[in-house]
Amino acid sequence: MKKILSSVLVASLLITNSYATSSKTISKDALSVAKKEASKNAQLHVIHEALEAVMLTQKVLRDIDKKEKNKAVSDIEKAIGKLEVILAKKDAPMMLPIDSTLSAHEFDADTKAIKTARKEVENLLDDGKIQEARKLLNTLQSEIDITTINLPLASYPASLKLAASYLHEGKTSEAKDVLQMALSTLVQTTIVIPIPLISAKALIDDAKKIAKKDKKQALKHLAMAKEELKKAELLGYTSSSEVSYKMLNSAIEKVQKEIKGKNKAEKLFDELLEKLKSFKQNATKTSSK
Repeated sequence: MKKILSSVLVASLLITNSYATSSKTISKDALSVAKKEASKNAQLHVIHEALEAVMLTQKVLRDIDKKEKNKAVSDIEKAIGKLEVILAKKDAPMMLPIDSTLSAHEFDADTKAIKTARKEVENLLDDGKIQEARKLLNTLQSEIDITTINLPLASYPASLKLAASYLHEGKTSEAKDVLQMALSTLVQTTIVIPIPLISAKALIDDAKKIAKKDKKQALKHLAMAKEELKKAELLGYTSSSEVSYKMLNSAIEKVQKEIKGKNKAEKLFDELLEKLKSFKQNATKTSSK
């Protein structure tokens, strides 16, 4: 992970390049915080009893391969017991998270570079170079991905009970088939959070704080926020919100105009941040497989 320049003293000395330093630092700080929060939330949501049930299921399969029937029966009963504890809860979710990982893919370049890369992808596709286009296209992402593996509570316990019944009857082959099928029903869910939208919000937040005392820097923050929104648009991050990129840009321009004038932009900032909040929430996508 890149080191983030956080010293106020050092930042204040780099006056000659305040746009590249101060605004960029805010953007990187926001990304760092977002990663930590996403990682923390992912860890908190893991249901350990469900994870233990899956691990025991895998152990039962090893027991069967070793022809250790008594151990297999004991382990599958433990697995069923773990899930029974969850089933007894009134608010038990239908999908039980058993593992979660976080990854960040940052396209650290400007809009010009994104446009160039997009054009190159189009040219490669036109030339029939599908695999080369795919590799380049895979670099065109700037997002935090939270991937969670979920156990389906509606079917998994029933599968374990059926497998246990087969084991008691000495039908180890049938029990093994059921357990393998149960493990194949685990669902992978991925939440995609666009990084440029995280950066844009942080920049606008800070611009609001400093607009009165540092008009010049506030305007630079807003200019970079517009650049981040353009990056998000070019990278294809869409939102189901009624707010559009065009509306967000227009709202930023209104704030910029007010700062340059009487500088009474508090209400405009609030309206802009509310629009961006709605846009970001609806641009955060969840997919399952």
